[in-house]
Amino acid sequence: MADLDSFLTRAEALLARLEAVLPHPLTAPDWAASVAFRYRKRGGGGLLEPVRQVAGIRLSDLKEVDAQKERLLRNTAQFVAGRPANNVLLTGARGTGKSSLIKACLNEFAGQGLRLIEVDKTDLTDLPDLAALVDGRSERFVIYCDDLSFEEGEAGYKALKSMLDGTVAQGGDNVLIYATSNRRHLLPEQMKDNLSVSYNEEGELHPGEAVEEKISLSERFGMWISFYPFSQREYLEIVAQWLRHFGADEPAIAAARQEALVWALERGSRSGRVAQQFARDFVGRGLQQSGLMPSTASDDIPGGLDHV
Repeated sequence: MADLDSFLTRAEALLARLEAVLPHPLTAPDWAASVAFRYRKRGGGGLLEPVRQVAGIRLSDLKEVDAQKERLLRNTAQFVAGRPANNVLLTGARGTGKSSLIKACLNEFAGQGLRLIEVDKTDLTDLPDLAALVDGRSERFVIYCDDLSFEEGEAGYKALKSMLDGTVAQGGDNVLIYATSNRRHLLPEQMKDNLSVSYNEEGELHPGEAVEEKISLSERFGMWISFYPFSQREYLEIVAQWLRHFGADEPAIAAARQEALVWALERGSRSGRVAQQFARDFVGRGLQQSGLMPSTASDDIPGGLDHV
C-alpha cells in the first residue's frame, strides 16, 4: 500500500510538471484592470498582462505632425464609433512620433471603449487566438505592433498577412491592427532583386510577381501614414518643449539652441528622441552645477516625442 501511495505521489508530481510546459489556452484578463495590455508567452502558452502605468501622452501635446495626427485621429474615431475603419501602417524616419501618436489616440478614446493590445513581432502567429478572445466584446481593440519589420521566411510575416486580409474566417469588427515601422514595405528591398531580372531563356517569365510578393503585406494595410525628418525649426521647437517639461526657464531655452544643434549634428539626426536626450543632458548638467533638484520634471512623456 505504501508503494502504491508513493507511486501515485510521484505520478501526480510528474503530471504537474507536464502541465507546466504544455500549451495552455489563452484566457481573458481582467479587462477593467487597464486600458492597455501586453501579450506575452509564459510556460508554453499566451498571457495578456495589463499595463499598470500607461504613457500619459495627449494629442494636444504632439507637435509638428499635424497632418499625420489628423488622419489617425479620424480613422480611430470612425473605429470607436462603430463605422468602417482601416488597419494602419505608420512608417518613416525614426524618432518622429509614430508610436507616440498611437499612444495618444489610446488616451483620447479610452473613455469611449478603446483598448490597446501590444504584441511583439515574434508572437504574431498567435493573432487569430487574440482576435477570437476579444470577439463579441463591447470594447474596440487596437492590436499594436511596434517597430515592425521582417526578414524573408519569418513565420510572423505570413500570419500577419492572413490576419489583415486573406484568411477564410472574417475578422471581428471590433479589432484593428496599428503597426509602426522604419521600412515602408516591412521587408528588405535589395538591389539584387532588380539585377536578377533577365529576359533570356533562364529568366523568370513574370519578374514583377517577385516584387508583388515583397509589397503584398504593406499593401494590406488600408491606410499608410508617412513621417519625415524634422527641419531645424521643428527640431528646436521640440527641444524647447522638452526643456520646459524638465523645468527650464525661457532664457535657458534660448541659450540652449546652439548646443541643441551641435548635439543633433553629432548624432546625425534631428528627431524627437534626440531632442529628449539633449534636454535631459542640458537640464541635468545645469541642476548639477547649481546643486538643485528638479521641481517640475517627471517621467511622463510629453508630446511631440517618440519611442520608436
